[in-house]
Amino acid sequence: MSRLLLIFFLGFSTLLYSQEKTKKKKDSIPDGWRSVGLTELLFSQSAFSSDWQGGGTSNVAGNFNLNWDINYKRRKLNWDTKLTAILGLAATKDQKYTRKTTDKLELNSLVGSRIRKTNWYYSGLLNFRTQIAPGYTFFDREILDDTGEIVEVVQDRIEISDSFSPAYLQSGPGILWKKSNDLSINLAPATARFIFVKSKFTCIDKTNPEAVEAYEPYFGVEANESFRFELGASLSLYYKEELLKNMEFENTLNLYADYLEETKNIDLDYTLNLAMQVNRYVTTNLALQLIYDDNGVSGLQVREVLGIGLKYAFIEWKS
Repeated sequence: MSRLLLIFFLGFSTLLYSQEKTKKKKDSIPDGWRSVGLTELLFSQSAFSSDWQGGGTSNVAGNFNLNWDINYKRRKLNWDTKLTAILGLAATKDQKYTRKTTDKLELNSLVGSRIRKTNWYYSGLLNFRTQIAPGYTFFDREILDDTGEIVEVVQDRIEISDSFSPAYLQSGPGILWKKSNDLSINLAPATARFIFVKSKFTCIDKTNPEAVEAYEPYFGVEANESFRFELGASLSLYYKEELLKNMEFENTLNLYADYLEETKNIDLDYTLNLAMQVNRYVTTNLALQLIYDDNGVSGLQVREVLGIGLKYAFIEWKS
């Protein structure tokens, strides 16, 4: 819980800092449509000869990133939509299976109606979050002969998640404070959240008492069910700043508290992206993501990716 308080404090401090920097700025959001789409391919590779004595295993890894922002503003109406897709894979010489390094598919849509001539809006939130490819846990499996002796050890895996399993859908009314397309905070005190999973992960034999007793909810979903409903409050913050020339700093913080169960637990999803532009097509990226969701794992999940790769603006238009 102390970690959650620390992250919330960092997010709140970021908001105060950004408010101070934008006090003297006028409303920078033009009327009409604006769309920007970026794709990135980040990669890394290591190779070692058979005589290399320092240790190491040859490997190759790559990340594909897609970010597409669509913004619309007309008088009091403001509508922001953001699509993010990230998939990373790594192949190592001595491993049988290619492994995922990162996987995310998320759609955020936030519509607001401005309250008089202020930076405050009545808002409506829609968030959909899932993964693109199946997830596995890996282990070594022993093959025994007729006498029980180990004759071979092979690499094996068990599927623990899948495409759109789990998938999270959130929606609810709220209030939005927005200074620009690069700075906003939204509070939705009555947010409905659905957690969807595939039945193959929750299906058990109800007539078997041992199976029923041993079952643990899969991302919070009970046995032989395919979804879970929650009602709670959500807080989302978005802040992007150009720290230096060609160096962009982007923060996304999402907090959710369920009213129906475990009200003291706060689900957290914080993402930091630091992009350093080398030239028009080459970029270096640092991504850090922190997730706390006790429906999945009772602990803080951490993801960090650092890479250099190619960047391309596939669409950019205004109207």
